[in-house]
Amino acid sequence: MKKDTRLILALDLTEHDRAVEIAKDVVEFVDAIKVGYPLVLASGLRVVSELSRFSPVIADFKVADIPSVNEVICEEAFKAGAEAIIVHGFTGEDSITACVRVAKTHGCGVFVVAEMSHPGGFRFYRSRAEEIARLARESGACGIVAPATHPKRIQELKASSGGLTVISPGIGAQGGNPSQAIHAGADYIIVGRSIYESKTPRTTAMNIRDEIKYCSASMMKKDHLNHQR
Repeated sequence: MKKDTRLILALDLTEHDRAVEIAKDVVEFVDAIKVGYPLVLASGLRVVSELSRFSPVIADFKVADIPSVNEVICEEAFKAGAEAIIVHGFTGEDSITACVRVAKTHGCGVFVVAEMSHPGGFRFYRSRAEEIARLARESGACGIVAPATHPKRIQELKASSGGLTVISPGIGAQGGNPSQAIHAGADYIIVGRSIYESKTPRTTAMNIRDEIKYCSASMMKKDHLNHQR
């Protein structure tokens, strides 16, 4: 997955035609599209195939089963055209490894949920999140999911994972801020409702892209000045 805009669009709606329309409208401002159960259950895996023709797709299936079932789920997602898949880490190393093994046969990646962005997720994940982040690295995952609603946790979990790529949800509707997430160490931020519920999805996506771009440039300038001292 390229690292150009650092923005991932989450399409958590059920209307197939509307989802594809929005995706095409904003595709130049995003690095990937995240598709979860709402759209896939309503439209079938064909929507993954359709979207993958013009954008990398992350299958947000939060896979959380025994290894043999995980393998089947991942196989179907990658065959449909997904470039990466999101899995839960609380099911243990063997379940994550099963997903990673299938991903590698397709040249794809696995992101492990280290901590979720909603209040309940923070409550129950907190005591195990660092352990899950470490497990993601040990299992060969390409990255972790960490909450933009708690920027400090992005920094902490990225460190625990040994510097794996961090994709961070919770921007906008849940209260997360793009700049704060990027400053905390998120490699990509995930935005859904703020874009697809907007009256002007394209403009909204462009504005978020611009905010990320400004933040990234400011960080690079600051790092450059620090190195000159």
